[in-house]
Amino acid sequence: MTKQVLILGATGKIAGHAITALFEKTTDHLLLFTRHPQNLTGVDKSRATVIKGDTLKQAELDAAVAKADVVYANLRNPQIEQQARNIVAAMDKYGVKQLVWISSIGIYDEVPGKFGEWNNEMLGGGQADSYLGTYRKAADVVSASDLDYTIIRPAWLTDKDEVDYEITQRGEAFKGTEVSRKSIGNLVAEIIANPDKYVRKDLGVNKPNTDGDKPAWY
Repeated sequence: MTKQVLILGATGKIAGHAITALFEKTTDHLLLFTRHPQNLTGVDKSRATVIKGDTLKQAELDAAVAKADVVYANLRNPQIEQQARNIVAAMDKYGVKQLVWISSIGIYDEVPGKFGEWNNEMLGGGQADSYLGTYRKAADVVSASDLDYTIIRPAWLTDKDEVDYEITQRGEAFKGTEVSRKSIGNLVAEIIANPDKYVRKDLGVNKPNTDGDKPAWY
């Protein structure tokens, strides 16, 4: 069945890989929601519709969600908790159930050892107003909802041209230190195509065999 997939933050790098994977692996129509539509080039208008909008403006978000069967949120913003609240409210309003939400490694203090200490130091673990603190609050909004959500917590991201990842569940120690954006984009497409396997899951995602005190390239 062809679905209408709303991609929030459609100009992001992970979103770009997800768009490619969705075009290749599904017949879905994509609703590409962004504040900067001029940055979306080469869009296949038979498979995608570009929507200019801001997730912090509820009316603009509502109008887009009303057209969707699935929402995939790929957002980076100090106000991400409010964005999460707006998205949940819009989805509840229009009866849209599936949400794929990109979060961050370390929001649950789930990263063990020296790498966990380094990650907390870099991202402000334990501080409510830090990067990790704001992403934790947003994830809590999503997980407290009645949506069929999937939260993705990627390891440190690379631009390697590869799809190679493994998954840990919430409550398990995070593995590895890095993962490619292409891997995350392909996982997003997999979740959208096969939602029943991922309902109300909270996934850590890393490239296998990348354990260390910090990412090898850092």
